[in-house]
Amino acid sequence: MDKLWPTIFAVLLVLAAFALIWVGWRNRQRRQAETLPLPEVPELAAAQLSVPGQYVSTTNEGDWLDRIAVHSLGLRTPAELSLHPEGILLARRGAPDLFIAHESYDGVRLESGMAGKFVEKDGLVVLSWKLGEQTLDTGFRTQRAADRSPLFLGLQKLAPQDPAETPTLEAQELDSTEKDG
Repeated sequence: MDKLWPTIFAVLLVLAAFALIWVGWRNRQRRQAETLPLPEVPELAAAQLSVPGQYVSTTNEGDWLDRIAVHSLGLRTPAELSLHPEGILLARRGAPDLFIAHESYDGVRLESGMAGKFVEKDGLVVLSWKLGEQTLDTGFRTQRAADRSPLFLGLQKLAPQDPAETPTLEAQELDSTEKDG
C-alpha cells in the first residue's frame, strides 16, 4: 500500500503530460487551418536521383521551431527524396507523399537542426518552397552521409538562379582577362 499512491500519482502525471501535448498539437493544427492542402503528386518520369533518409518536418521559413502540424507535415517519418524532371518528391512512409513542383521550389541549404531534430554541422538538407503564398522549409536527413553532397548539388541545380548571384558576361570576360595577364 505504501507504493500504491506514488505509482498512481506517477501514472496520473504521465497521463496529464500526454493530454497537454495532445491539446497543444490540436491547437497548433487549429491555428494553421488556413494552410493550403498539399499538391497532388502528378505522373512522374523516372527519377534523376533518389536518396533514402528521414523526413524531419516542415516549418515556416526562417523559424526552425514553428513546425507545421496540418497535412501530416509535422510528422517525422522514413522517406525517400527523389529528383524528377517535374519536381521533387518526398515519398514518406506512414504519411502522404510531399511533391514540390519546380515553380514552387526556392532553394536549398544545409543546417544543423530544426523542430526537435539536431545533428552534426550541416547534417540536414533544408528545402525552401512555397505552398500558395506561404513560404516553408522542409528538412531531410540522408540515411548515409555520402549521399548528402550529391543530393545537395542536385537540388542546387534545380533552384532558380538569382540574377544578382549569376555572373554577367562582362564579369566572366573580366575574370578571363585578369587570368591572362
